[in-house]
Amino acid sequence: MTLFTLPDDDSLYIALLGRDPNYDGRAFVGVRSTGVFCRLTCPARKPKRENCTFYESPSECIDAGFRPCKRCHPMHAMVPDDPAVRDLLTRLDNHPTYRWSEDKVSALGYDLSTIRRAFKRTFGITFLDLARARRLQAGFAALSNGYRVIDAQLEAGFESGAAFRTAFANMVGVKPSAFSDTALLRADWFQTKLGPMIAVADNTHLHLLEFADRKALPAELSRLQKAAGGIGFGTTEPLERTKAELTEYFDGQRAAFTVPLALHGTTFTKSVWQALIAVPAGEIQTYAGLAQKIGRPSATRAVARANGANQISILIPCHRVIGADGNLTG
Repeated sequence: MTLFTLPDDDSLYIALLGRDPNYDGRAFVGVRSTGVFCRLTCPARKPKRENCTFYESPSECIDAGFRPCKRCHPMHAMVPDDPAVRDLLTRLDNHPTYRWSEDKVSALGYDLSTIRRAFKRTFGITFLDLARARRLQAGFAALSNGYRVIDAQLEAGFESGAAFRTAFANMVGVKPSAFSDTALLRADWFQTKLGPMIAVADNTHLHLLEFADRKALPAELSRLQKAAGGIGFGTTEPLERTKAELTEYFDGQRAAFTVPLALHGTTFTKSVWQALIAVPAGEIQTYAGLAQKIGRPSATRAVARANGANQISILIPCHRVIGADGNLTG
């Protein structure tokens, strides 16, 4: 299996100007002047070369802080055109709790390094990481539906209780038994086009939203558990609304969110997050500009730290902030 290799950025810019269909779904452009990312076949007016950064996948664009274009819907391009990737995804969909390993992938005739790069390029994580996340998702869903830990372990395809508890703790920072049936906060798992996300909310507000593979997630959940006195499994109205609005966002049908947010931080940190929420969709802001907005013009570095401490991804749009060099940094 041979991966598609992208040319240099100047060649990609020429392809963008010509709306070259050969690059559709294989390359994407982030436009710094608008904060959006597009397919190279997008019919919108073409940006200047100096405002363009090129990426191999929508997940890279989102990580860099760009939001999907409403005209060309670049998130729809995430359906892989590589037959090996499609085959493995089909196998994973048909048997989500199957215990994949490198040996089992190799036994299908696939080169491990090629498969690893293909999945990283398309989804931002490796196939084995994706398979592990799917298994944990099954366990998470079982716990949310009131299953005992041992039953959730079996539902997720883990033969060993210790292995299930360890894998679960590695992802969310605590063992399944640490979640409380009587807690006011509820945690749920969302499957998005960029991968799984974990959200925590009570009956009125969203408290946390983070991608499941982010290193900061365990620490964020631990802090929230201590502050709230516990977290349980299940869903609430804010969680259901978050899931629906995220789907619309990733489909390019929504730019602003209506979910009420519970902000956990100092007065200064909260003021930065509120200023971020006030940045209109399609606009970008600098750290210095945010510092001016909250009346602390000399606190640019503190604003940057507050931006990095955001634990409600996407809905608090830290990706709309650019550094002094003009690059998106959120």
